[in-house]
Amino acid sequence: MLDESISSEDFSNPYLDPLQRYGADVRRVRLGRSLTQKHLATSTGYSVSYVSQVESGKLLPSEKFASGCDRVFGTNGLFTGMLHRLEEGDHPTHFVPYVQLEQKASHILNFSTTTIMGVLQTEQYARAIFRAGHPFASDEVIQGKVEARIRRHDVFSQDRSPKLWAVLHEACLRAHVGGPAAMVGQLGFLAKLAARPGIDLQVIPFTAGAAAVHSAPLTLLSFKDSPTVLYSEDLQGGRLCRTAATVSVVMQNYDRLRAHALSPDESLAFIETLREEYTS
Repeated sequence: MLDESISSEDFSNPYLDPLQRYGADVRRVRLGRSLTQKHLATSTGYSVSYVSQVESGKLLPSEKFASGCDRVFGTNGLFTGMLHRLEEGDHPTHFVPYVQLEQKASHILNFSTTTIMGVLQTEQYARAIFRAGHPFASDEVIQGKVEARIRRHDVFSQDRSPKLWAVLHEACLRAHVGGPAAMVGQLGFLAKLAARPGIDLQVIPFTAGAAAVHSAPLTLLSFKDSPTVLYSEDLQGGRLCRTAATVSVVMQNYDRLRAHALSPDESLAFIETLREEYTS
């Protein structure tokens, strides 16, 4: 006899992110098999706490856990396949934890070098980025990635949307991503966002020299009740860092980047001028 109550609303919430949906499906099947979290934990070789975090969408499950669920539930590779398909959206497994934090952050600080950060991208720009990165993917897969990325715009429609400060290297504004027409739309979107309260955009020009190229792209997420988190990416994927000393150093470097950038008003004028260049 299970001591857990459940309603259909637990599984029908349309605002669940992919990781939360995965966890909800694990819980749904577990309860359908009349199994406790302890039973699943013992059978898969993990702790009850691990199972609980997976089911609540707070922890990315391992492939071993996914295959263990398939074995215990008799689901013939269903959960292993679902885990692999997390990679098909805009939110691959290494990025899901970041997206969850982005939705809860009070402040987002970003430095973009060769591409504009995802949450600021237009549909055309995002499609060009994904097509270049996944040249053999089907149109349906690319469209799914684009739609997932554009949904991230919703973070600015929340009752308490995060404050955003983005420093954009001139290189990411001059790269012809998707062609001139796509860049006209992208730069127009940035100008529109810059006019909104709570969003500050700065351009760091080529003339800033070494001050602009010594740093890799990064995002800092700060919260009201928890420490600031650093997110960075390289060819091996993305990583979250919560080490206070590392975050402090990166924050100091970010402040120096802002100091070498054009002012917000100058940056907006720069974006508008560049947009006009794309139209000529």
